Amino acid sequence: MQRKLCLAGLAGLAALASGPVLAAEGRLDLTGSAVGIFAVFIFVLAYILVMSEEYLHLRKSKPVLVAAGIIWAAIGWTYINHDIPGLTEEAFRHNLLEYAELLLFLLVAMTYINAMEERRLFDALRAWMVRKGFSYKSLFWLTGLLAFFISPIADNLTTALLMCAVVVKVAEGDKRFINLCCINIVIAANAGGAFSPFGDITTLMVWQAGIVKFNEFFILLIPALVNYLVPAIVMSLYVENRHPAAMYEDVELKRGAIRIVLLFLLTIASAVACHSLLHLPPVLGMMTGLGYLQFFGYYLRQTLPSSLSRKRVLAQKRGDDEALRRLGSVVPFDVFSRIARAEWDTLLFFYGVVMCVGGLGFMGYLALVSDLLYTGWNATYANIALGLLSAVVDNIPVMFAVLSMEPDMSHGNWLLITLTAGVGGSLLSVGSAAGVALMGQARGMYTFFGHLKWAPVILLGYIASILVHLWLNADSFQVYG
Repeated sequence: MQRKLCLAGLAGLAALASGPVLAAEGRLDLTGSAVGIFAVFIFVLAYILVMSEEYLHLRKSKPVLVAAGIIWAAIGWTYINHDIPGLTEEAFRHNLLEYAELLLFLLVAMTYINAMEERRLFDALRAWMVRKGFSYKSLFWLTGLLAFFISPIADNLTTALLMCAVVVKVAEGDKRFINLCCINIVIAANAGGAFSPFGDITTLMVWQAGIVKFNEFFILLIPALVNYLVPAIVMSLYVENRHPAAMYEDVELKRGAIRIVLLFLLTIASAVACHSLLHLPPVLGMMTGLGYLQFFGYYLRQTLPSSLSRKRVLAQKRGDDEALRRLGSVVPFDVFSRIARAEWDTLLFFYGVVMCVGGLGFMGYLALVSDLLYTGWNATYANIALGLLSAVVDNIPVMFAVLSMEPDMSHGNWLLITLTAGVGGSLLSVGSAAGVALMGQARGMYTFFGHLKWAPVILLGYIASILVHLWLNADSFQVYG
């Protein structure tokens, strides 16, 4: 019965499609049809639920997964009614392939980050910062600068969570200071992620599409640094220069921690070499790098008994009962447990977004928007506006939409949309994954409205970074001039 109702509903939608026009490559232009309007409504509804994640406690992947299914089902049924069934399958597979490459790439990166976390590398960094007893002002600058320079390698979300953990631990419940620090960390992590293919999903998408080469991202370093420094300098004037109580925490790195970092760097090098030298997708290098980690994990497991025996002998000689207890609870390193701990909600959310935007693009909406923005407007103004939009709508669909549109614009403008989509989300706490995650981690201390009151200062940094890019990289805008 339910199946019949679904089919009847889809048939009704297809019937309402008021004379879709046959476009290029045999596609139907559904932008003015009831099916097209219905698909847009479903996407908007899904995105409202995504943006309400904090209040509904509904994981963001759920609404977009359902929306993607509904949109493509509506497309499929419409094309069957017009006796053109083959095109939809081909289009869906094309979008699925794009997602699969990014999924595997991100999965390897997340696995390495989780492996470093399990080997206590991030705990050791946090303990060192806590133990040093920095002043509030020093801590403000240190966490911000570290977020800026770690996020290009470890991604903006992981970096922001690490720095937030430090701040919450040492700030002794000082809500005002924690809120300021969290804003600073979000801005820094997003800005740092904008000048590296590994810093954010949007930069990764641009690199994998072959539009910007690996080394070309680094010309965004100065504009990204300006984006961070302008609001940071202003906010630092409101940070008290007092010292929190020093705390001692002894963290011992687990065996192989540094070698896993080196393997991660080798994996990045493999991905870059595949893309730049062999003209193969970078995901090949990343998956090979996962093999490096699996072999090293095998080595750690095989040598664990002898390593534990040596450490037990040393602990017995010292009479260290605490160390003996720790050694008795050591769990062998397991790569697959690290894979299981990947941020699957984000990965599935990404699938839903890619498929929703791909479906709307197949209907003709992206061509419509592209014509409106990049033909009706100057490309520079369009990219600046899309960066502002990413503060409300996640930067992933914004960037995927631009890549799908393939607007004819200069290299400088491709770098500009990479920058603005990366840093535009800093304007609101809900504008980036880093901001949303920190609202959960520092609940009640870092809030939407606490971030919002600093939006004018953050906007100054956004404008300044764009002006610096237009000035420093002016030559890259002359390609089509």
